Order: sequence, then C-alpha cells, then structure tokens
Amino acid sequence: MKKKLIGFLFLILMTGGIFAGGSQANSTISGPQKITYWCGLAGGIVSDNFTNLGDTPFGRGLMERTGVNVEFIHPPVGAVDEQFNLIVASGVYPDLIEYNWLNFPGGPEKAIADNVIVKLNDVFSKYSPNISSYLKNNPDFDKMIRTDNGSYYNFPMIRIPENRFATITMIRKDWLDEYKLQVPTTYDEWQNVLTVFKDRKKVIPLSFESNFLLGNEALFSYGFDTIAGLFTGFDGKIHWGQAEPGFRDYVTLMNRWYRSGLLDPDVISLNLSQVAAKMTTGNAGASIGWIGSRMGGWMGPGRKSNPDFSLVATPIPVKNKGSKSNFSSISQAYNWAGGCVAITSACKNIELAAKLMDWGYSNEGILYYTFGTEGVSYTMVNGNPVYTNLITKNPGGWTMAQSLGAYTRANYTAPSIIRNYLPQYYEYPEQKEALSFVIPETSARLIPPLTPTPAESREYAAIINDINTYSNEMLTKFILGSENLSNWDNYIKTVNSMGLPRALEIQNNALNRFRSR
Repeated sequence: MKKKLIGFLFLILMTGGIFAGGSQANSTISGPQKITYWCGLAGGIVSDNFTNLGDTPFGRGLMERTGVNVEFIHPPVGAVDEQFNLIVASGVYPDLIEYNWLNFPGGPEKAIADNVIVKLNDVFSKYSPNISSYLKNNPDFDKMIRTDNGSYYNFPMIRIPENRFATITMIRKDWLDEYKLQVPTTYDEWQNVLTVFKDRKKVIPLSFESNFLLGNEALFSYGFDTIAGLFTGFDGKIHWGQAEPGFRDYVTLMNRWYRSGLLDPDVISLNLSQVAAKMTTGNAGASIGWIGSRMGGWMGPGRKSNPDFSLVATPIPVKNKGSKSNFSSISQAYNWAGGCVAITSACKNIELAAKLMDWGYSNEGILYYTFGTEGVSYTMVNGNPVYTNLITKNPGGWTMAQSLGAYTRANYTAPSIIRNYLPQYYEYPEQKEALSFVIPETSARLIPPLTPTPAESREYAAIINDINTYSNEMLTKFILGSENLSNWDNYIKTVNSMGLPRALEIQNNALNRFRSR
C-alpha cells in the first residue's frame, strides 16, 4: 500500500487564472489562496506511479491554469470510506471533499443539516456559471444531482452518452482458436470452454475478484435476470437481487464451477494485481473487467510474453441459445459514486473553492480534464483533440490507463464533463468490438440517485448493513460448498425477517419521490 503523502504545493498565481475567459466573470478574491482537497487516489491508474495528485502533470497543470494552490490530501488506497468516517467524526474538515455523498449516513441532506457540507444552491447561482448553465440546459441531469428537497450538494462528474463505460466478460481468443471453439454465449457453452481450458491448458479457467462474484457487476448473474444489490425490475419497482429467484440459479452455477475447478479457488481473496498476473502470464483463461483498464491494460503485457495473446469480449451469458440478456453493465451519466466534490463548512473562501470547481465545466476545463495539455498529451487534428504517443505508447512503459491517469482525469473520476475519449482509449480492435456487447437500453434497470430522508436513511442503513453482512457470508458458503443449497429457503426467510421488505419499501418510496421531482 502506498504511503500517504500530503503535498504542500505553492505556486505563483498565473495571470487571469480561473476568472478569465469563457463565461466566467473576473472577480477579486480575498483571503487565503490555497484550497485543501481530500480525495481518493485512483488505484492502478494513478497510485502506481504517484503518491499525490498534486505531483502529477495533471495536478500541476490544474494549479497553473486556475491560479489556485491546491493541497491534495489522500487516504490510503482502499481505505476511502474508513478515512472519510474518521474525518467526519473528528469535525475537522478540508475545504473540499470528493466522495459518494449518497453514502453519507442520512444522505446529503443530513450532511448539510449536520454542517459537514454547504448547500450549493446560492453558491451555484453566485459563483458557478458553467455548471449552472449546464444544469439549466439539461433538466434530466439537473434532477439527478439535487435532493428531493431541491438541495444541490456537490460538483458532479458527468459522462456524455458516448463515454459511459462498461464491464464485460472476456476470454482468451487465441485459445478458442487453438481448440476450434466458438465464443461462448450460453452458460453451457461457457462450461464447455472452461472445461477445455482446465483439462488441456492445465490452467485456472476463470479468475476474478470477489466483487465480480457477489457485487453488482457479477455479470454471470445477469442472464438469470438479476443483479446483486438494488435494481429496477420489470415491474418498475426496486428489487434486491440476492433474494431474487434467479440469484439462486446463479449461485448454483458458481458452486458447480467452483467444485469442478472451473472457477479460481482463491476467488474470495484475489486482488486486481493477482488477477492481472494470472491473465497476462497465461495462468488463467477468462475474466471480468472493464474494456479499458483491464482488457486494454492486459493486452500489451500479455503479448510481450506471447505474441499470439488475444482477449475477446463475449455477450452476457444467457440460459438459452439465441436469447439476449436483459441486463448489461453500463455506467450512469451521473457518476455519483466518484468525482463528486462538496464544499465543506470549514471552507473559509467558498467563492474561490466554487470557482475552482466550476472551471471544470468550462470549455477549457472540460478539454483539460479529458485530454490534458495541448502539445504534450494531445494535439489538435482536423479540429479534434488526439492523444499523443506520450499517452498511447508511453515511453516509460506505462499502460495507457496509467498515462491518462497522470495527465488527465478522463479514465476514472472527475468533477467535470468528460468528453468522448473512449474511441482513443480503446486502442485495440478487440476493445472496440467489445462495445457491441453493451446494451444501452439496459440502463433502465439502474437505480437513479435516490435521496431518502435522514430518518429513512438511518432506518435503511440499519437494516441493509446487517442483511448484506449475513447475505455475503451465506452466499460465500453456498458457492464454496460449506453450506448446502437446500438451505436457500431458510436464507430467504432470514433476510426477510431481518427487514428486507421494509428496506425495499423505503427505496421505492424514494424512487417515487425522485420520479416526481
């Protein structure tokens, strides 16, 4: 784990700064010119090469362009929630906090009521013309980033439709060709292919981390018409996947594959670097992950040791040949889980903080967050920004994901509007082909950003936290075989007795209020 480093960076203010150009009006700012900014450091993208965002070319350039000294403060990678809770408990806040504010106990309204963060309605109207203009012109999005009471609470990350990235199932295409196998589309075909890999290649057929086993990107559950966690069912109501009939079918399948040696025996404890090592060295034949940082990130290292190395995406597996999954993994336009920055009650210069953040929604800021610095990380070709070899073929040996993470914030989270960078990010033909397996209309199954009342949030958290703990324990036992699947009905009775119906009632009430905004 990278050592936490708090950078103190003091730069001379640039002429004009964030208050010149675009729709921003010039303004004289009094008081301290430094802003403290707490956020996670993207693991595997930034943290591999930097311990502080302020040390990256992106961070340095942000300060040069805006004229604001930003002191970035990072929790250890993987400890964002834990460190966030400690900050809130301490009552000592930085000026800005980047976090999933829907996860705040009691929700964003409670964070405002508890004087942790500032309500941004007046801040937007006074100091933030760029985000205000965007929200005025995009009412559907505007609806997403405020509470049921109409409170704005963060500067959001916005993805244009072309930039909504996806998670896919992927498999070694060169191995399929070697054994004259077709790309699998059904669970039976997958089982046949994985068995061939196990028996003839003598490798782990399928390897991924536990979040792809029991999290909401457990893609092998999708063909059973269910998603782990909350999703919108075909009846328009919110369901909890782990209690759906299809999830038993999914768990039964994973148990069978685990017992047969088709699923990695270490699936519960694996981390990304371990999965990457297995995939790129030929010790595993299939996985789940993002088209960009995983599929693309593994192709280069894989081909260094084996020129024939090739990964191909597959459709979401289904039960019956010729049918199509009603679910696929696609990101929301509003990425509330990351890149969302709130101004805290400790900020002594709200105007400066607001203008710093609003710059990310200006034309200049959008271009910078997505493409970085002209002449360095991109050049203009026929009026369009095109990444340079520094990004696409980094001379230092960085992956494209790492290069983008150093010079931009395009490929993880960012308080900005991220332009269409994916066609360039997907450098291999196999990645572009993978997009054909993403089904945009399945985004209707995604839950919008709901804001239960503080009382509802407390009640819901008390119920669902205990249910999730119990469910993860039981589902793990079912898959690993230490609990017999004949006890499934008892598992369902238990989660219901723990308050699942009330938890879903709370969420559906919040969904109805969201639809009425």
